[in-house]
Amino acid sequence: MNVTTGRGGSGFLVTGGVYGVLFVLGAVEGTIGSFQYLRTAGAVPLAALAFCAALLVTCLLAAWALRAVSGALVPAIGWIIASFVLSMPVSNGSVIITASTPGEWYLYGGVLTAVIAVAVSFGGSIRTARTQLGGSGPGRSRSAGSQPK
Repeated sequence: MNVTTGRGGSGFLVTGGVYGVLFVLGAVEGTIGSFQYLRTAGAVPLAALAFCAALLVTCLLAAWALRAVSGALVPAIGWIIASFVLSMPVSNGSVIITASTPGEWYLYGGVLTAVIAVAVSFGGSIRTARTQLGGSGPGRSRSAGSQPK
């Protein structure tokens, strides 16, 4: 039993399980999106944009829930692996994600969305670390107990 936290090694198992589920969630989103990205509303690749938005929400919520940048990174990696593996041609020459406008919006937009989500969660973790360190800096007010007399 860990003396400082009062629990055994189950914390590592739970954390690993959470990250595993997030990776699989990202891979499932990538797999479904790879087959459904072609749905459009006129000339607008609506499904591709919707899958990019779903990835952004997944990554941001995971980072928020875990309070770690890795929460955003793990589903993004799952999505990237699934989507890019399915975009590669097979031996008979067929591809799942074509070099069309919706395909490009889906792949490039998804990668850009993943980068944005990781950057936003990284910025949030920096802000959180600064507030936990205390002290006064630019744009921060002093607490009532730390004002000079």
